[in-house]
Amino acid sequence: MPNVGPWELILLVVVLLLVFGSRRLPEIGRSVGKGMREFKTSVTGKDDQHELASGDEPVDLKASAVEEEDEPVPAGSKQTGD
Repeated sequence: MPNVGPWELILLVVVLLLVFGSRRLPEIGRSVGKGMREFKTSVTGKDDQHELASGDEPVDLKASAVEEEDEPVPAGSKQTGD
């Protein structure tokens, strides 16, 4: 198997820049990294429940679009602006 040296890596980066452009390369890198992480977690068998059991606090994802003081509007009625 041939050794990959610095000149080969530079040539590879130049070809990738010419083919995909400088704006698309970071997006491709993020996608590849995310895919590798997902693959690693699926192979090792770790899931979200295992990570939460290790002592991390779960994040509260409660929507706060409506303040608690506001009364709910019945379905079918129009809401007027104050």
